[in-house]
Amino acid sequence: MPALYAAQYAYVGPATLASMSREWGVEVVAAPGPEVDPGLLQLERKPAGNAMGPDNVHRLKDMPQGRRLRNTRDQWNRPGSSRTNIYGDEFGDILESNSDDAIPFQGAPISTSAAEDTGISQALDYEDPTFSSSSSSATSQDSSSATVEAASASFVRALTGALHLHAGSSASKSFHKAHVLSRHLALHQLFSFTHPTRDLSRLCLREGFEPPVARLISETGRLSRTPVFNVGVFSGDDKLGEAAGASLNEARVRASAHALRSWYLYSPPRDDVVLPSDVEGGRTGVKWKAQMVDPGEIIT
Repeated sequence: MPALYAAQYAYVGPATLASMSREWGVEVVAAPGPEVDPGLLQLERKPAGNAMGPDNVHRLKDMPQGRRLRNTRDQWNRPGSSRTNIYGDEFGDILESNSDDAIPFQGAPISTSAAEDTGISQALDYEDPTFSSSSSSATSQDSSSATVEAASASFVRALTGALHLHAGSSASKSFHKAHVLSRHLALHQLFSFTHPTRDLSRLCLREGFEPPVARLISETGRLSRTPVFNVGVFSGDDKLGEAAGASLNEARVRASAHALRSWYLYSPPRDDVVLPSDVEGGRTGVKWKAQMVDPGEIIT
């Protein structure tokens, strides 16, 4: 799941959408008033965090300092994958608000708590959290401020929604393929295994395969300063992975990691992939076909 969240953030995250906006040549201007030239992204920039005020005594807003990664790992109650799947957004980040009316992801309809108590689900109009007040004491001027990255990402999302609304789903799909899915993302670099040999053994045991065995395929310069060993991991007569290393142990670990990446980074045939949007309305005559989903991560 962390690799899935990281891939989704890399494709449609705020930083990527802001980069797309800059590539399109969208210029950012300040917000002097209601009148602005068309084609410009008008916004009121949010002041920098912990910036000093004009009196050089008080800060504009008190923002918490970022924690170091080591301290986050040491927390005993840090959120796990199950919690992020339920309470997180589309990128796996835990929502700051604990209320029932919190928006699970941008664009999702929400319902009030009072309506849920009476059994009536009243959908509310979506309001971009970028332009909402973060606290009750914030002024109306500060509530409409945003960063350039957040405003650019909101602009790209709004453009995609407008294209889907006025031109149809086919146009929005073509737009998404041309500007989002066309970007190359090295998915194999998102996988990091702490104990690949043990994980591969558990995977073969779960799937009913023969236990993996590492075999030396070729070597060169064993007695030299820079030896290279090419090791393959086999399950019976099937080769699961292959890698090279400066030692036999390093090559064995790399080959096990390569076998795990080959298992998780599968690509089904293009004709067998049916998207949920392909069967909307029942007009295309395409029947829904569920995709193969891995039973889950290896618990070691």
